[in-house]
Amino acid sequence: MKKIHLLLLRSFVRPFIITLFIVNFVLLMLFLFKYIDDLIGKGFEWYTILQLMVYNSATNISMALPLSILLSSIMTYGSLGENYELVAIKSAGVSLRRAMYPMIIVVTILSIAAFIFSDNMLPVANKKYYSLLYDVRQQKSANLLPEGVFSSSFPNYSIRVNRKDPDGQTLHDVMIYTKNEAENNTNVLIAKEGRMYRTPDNQFLVLKLKDGIKYDETNGEKNLEPRQRFTRFRFKETEQKFDLSFMKMKRTDENLFRSAVQMMDLKQLKYFGDSTQRQTDSSLIINYKLISAYVKYFSVPKKQVSAIKYVPFKKNNAFGGLTVSQQLIALNNASSEVRSVQDIVKNRADMYKEESKSVRRYAIEYQKKFTLSAACLALFLIGAPLGAIIRKGGLGMPVVVSVIFFLLYYIIWTIGEKSAKDGSLSPIIGTWISIIILTPIGIFLTYKAANDSVLFDMEAYKRFFNKLIRRKDA
Repeated sequence: MKKIHLLLLRSFVRPFIITLFIVNFVLLMLFLFKYIDDLIGKGFEWYTILQLMVYNSATNISMALPLSILLSSIMTYGSLGENYELVAIKSAGVSLRRAMYPMIIVVTILSIAAFIFSDNMLPVANKKYYSLLYDVRQQKSANLLPEGVFSSSFPNYSIRVNRKDPDGQTLHDVMIYTKNEAENNTNVLIAKEGRMYRTPDNQFLVLKLKDGIKYDETNGEKNLEPRQRFTRFRFKETEQKFDLSFMKMKRTDENLFRSAVQMMDLKQLKYFGDSTQRQTDSSLIINYKLISAYVKYFSVPKKQVSAIKYVPFKKNNAFGGLTVSQQLIALNNASSEVRSVQDIVKNRADMYKEESKSVRRYAIEYQKKFTLSAACLALFLIGAPLGAIIRKGGLGMPVVVSVIFFLLYYIIWTIGEKSAKDGSLSPIIGTWISIIILTPIGIFLTYKAANDSVLFDMEAYKRFFNKLIRRKDA
């Protein structure tokens, strides 16, 4: 038994590590394709992009781990079945259920590790990932001098470059407007060509210009010459230096993102969820107090002296006994009170909807801490018997089958989570519905595999349909 268990474990570990790496790599490529415009051309250091990729890989574990367990389990048992090793195991008196015991233990350990990761490490990874992604997307483009347009990237400067050479460094027909609001003047510099480069410390951008003219307008001295002064300079070569300190990416305080549900662990989700629920319940009591003041049943004055004549109420005619002017006054008072009640109810209803959404978000995120572990077990129950049934190893049929079942799991999970957020389903049912649906499928497949089912044998289906056709012909 120990040798069989070791054989199964060795057959599972290698495909699991490879598939986990491949799936995470594919998800990382999807992330890069999605945010490629926010990363390219902004002058980031290599370690900034590397940090973003590492944090994104950590956040993808919740999707990559279940898919890797499903795919690796199909590959493991499919390869054993293809090489007739499962037949040898069964001939030795070991059933498929007993052969799955060591794998169940390993997957259970992985599920526990996934829960610990989801509760402790994933909130930290989410906080670092989303804060860094926010700063990256806020970063200005490093293309400071585009062709043919005036660029205002540098404060108090407006620069236009008519054309650049393919090297991106040689400039032609450069025009620079310099605004000095303190001295209330404007300088214009025009050069036929130039070359730009950055200083070694990357603090300044230097434009080395040739064959140009500089026009300078300044205010004259108040006492001697109150008129404006215009000066023109011709130069063969000059340099303009521009500060690049504004291009450095400024990091936002990560604590500003900790109020999001993705950045909380179980204790925080429980605490803030209960606090929001209590706030929602207290608002309902306040709603009753606000509305009850407009219900005249609670505020009818006591009957006064006999000098006041009260008109009895008639069910069929509420305005009976009232004059036309009294009826108009009554209608105006009633309509104004109705409008007041509508305004109060609308504002309070909007507040209640937002608070209810917050409560549901906390509850959904709380349940998602557990569904990751349950998904690993449920998909293993599907993958292992499927591999034993289809009896195909490698990355062919197992990949197709695993992708189909994972898409089924992901679609059901997405629909359930969205319905829970909308309030159509409870957070527990919405987050667990995919596990509830897939677990019976896994148990059924395990039963069929243990009984040597021909569930995916096309020849068996051909024989079945041929028998039906022969019966109809007879």
